[in-house]
Amino acid sequence: MRREVSAGGLIWRQHEGHVEVVLVRPAGKQTWVLPKGHLEPGEGVIEAAAREATEESGLEVVAGDPLGEVSYVYSWREGPADASIKIFKRVHFYLMKCVGGDPSAHDGEIDEVAWLRIDQAIDRASHKSERDLIVKARTILAR
Repeated sequence: MRREVSAGGLIWRQHEGHVEVVLVRPAGKQTWVLPKGHLEPGEGVIEAAAREATEESGLEVVAGDPLGEVSYVYSWREGPADASIKIFKRVHFYLMKCVGGDPSAHDGEIDEVAWLRIDQAIDRASHKSERDLIVKARTILAR
């Protein structure tokens, strides 16, 4: 089994009296997720989270408090004839306030970036673990 660490964020803003958050749709997929990705060599978790959130959303963010972690196991195969490898992945998420940028500037790993009211994001997020983080953020941001 191989272990991987990734980091990402729940990007938020106040817009017309409502909290909105960002979900992204990875290239070639029909899933909606929070932006996240691998740590680069020598990079800290919060730095990676902010970099990945910016790259995948096109937005400028300020990373804030930790929001939570998601862990899961998946199988990966290097090539069709190779044996599959089990990967245990832990993803660290942070609250991230949007301070600028343009969603059309997202990188090629993403097909679409969407600003959604927080309740709409809870409904659209594809994975329960990330829906749970959005619910947690709703409580924090309502304070």
